[in-house]
Amino acid sequence: MRIVRTVAEVRAAIADLRRQGRSLGLVPTMGALHDGHISLVRAAKAACNAVVVTLFVNPTQFGPNEDFSKYPRTFENDCRLLEAENVDLLFAPEPAEMYPPGATTWVEVQGIQDRLDGQSRPGHFRGVSTIVAKLFNVIAPDKAFFGQKDAAQVAILRRMVRDLNFSLELVVCPIVREPDGLAMSSRNRYLSPEDRHHALVLSRALRAVEAQVKSGERAAAPLIATGLRVLAEAPSARVDYFRIVDPDTLEDRPSVRDGALVAVAAFVGPARLIDNLLISPL
Repeated sequence: MRIVRTVAEVRAAIADLRRQGRSLGLVPTMGALHDGHISLVRAAKAACNAVVVTLFVNPTQFGPNEDFSKYPRTFENDCRLLEAENVDLLFAPEPAEMYPPGATTWVEVQGIQDRLDGQSRPGHFRGVSTIVAKLFNVIAPDKAFFGQKDAAQVAILRRMVRDLNFSLELVVCPIVREPDGLAMSSRNRYLSPEDRHHALVLSRALRAVEAQVKSGERAAAPLIATGLRVLAEAPSARVDYFRIVDPDTLEDRPSVRDGALVAVAAFVGPARLIDNLLISPL
C-alpha cells in the first residue's frame, strides 16, 4: 500500500493507476477504522480494480464545542488494517493541504443540509460536503463508497453529486453492527462498559418501530411515540432526535407507506451516536 500526503502526490499516483486502465473505488474515512469501514473497502475491491482510502479528520465538520481534538486517531493501526485488505493507495493529508491558507470556498446543499444532524450541528454538513467535493475533484473515482449509518450524509452527498454533475457512482453499503445490535462507530471507543450497555437502546428503539410496522402500523406519529418510549428506558441516553423522514430530502413524513427513513441520534455518556432504519414502500 502506498501512502501519500499531498494533493500533487495523490494525483500522480492516480494517474499511474489510470494509465494501467484500472477503475477506482474511493472510501473516504476519518480513520479510527473498524469493521464497518473494512466492509466499505471490501465492497470497493469487489467493484473496482483499485481502491483508494482517504484518512482525514476534517476540522470543518466539527463545531466549536465538539470533539475534534479528542476524536480517536489510530494511524498506525489503520494502516495495518488497510494493508491486510490490499488497499492500493492511502491519502492522508494534513489540514493545510486540504484547506490552503486563505481558502474561502464552501459547498452547501441548501435546505437539506439543515435537517436531522444539520439542525443540531449547524455547519456540520457544509464541512462534509466541502471536503467530499474536494476529494472527488482530486481523486476522480469511478465509485465512492459510504455507509448507510450516515443516512443524512448520504442524502446530502447524493444531491451534491447530482447538482454538481460529478461523474461517479455513489454506492451505499449496509450498516455493520456488533453482535448485540450496536451500530459500529469510531465514537463507540468513548463508551464505558455501562455507557455501551445503555447505547443499545438506539437499535432497540428501531427494532421496536420495525416490529410495529410489520404489525400493520403506517402512521408516523405512533411509530415515533414507540421509539421515544423505548429510548426512555435508558434515562442516561439524552435524545437529540427521533424522526421519520423522506430518505432523499430528509423532510418529515406523516406515514411510512411510501417508504421512509427512521433516524435516531442520542448522547450516551460522552458520545453522540446515530443509527437508522430504512423502510421500503409498503
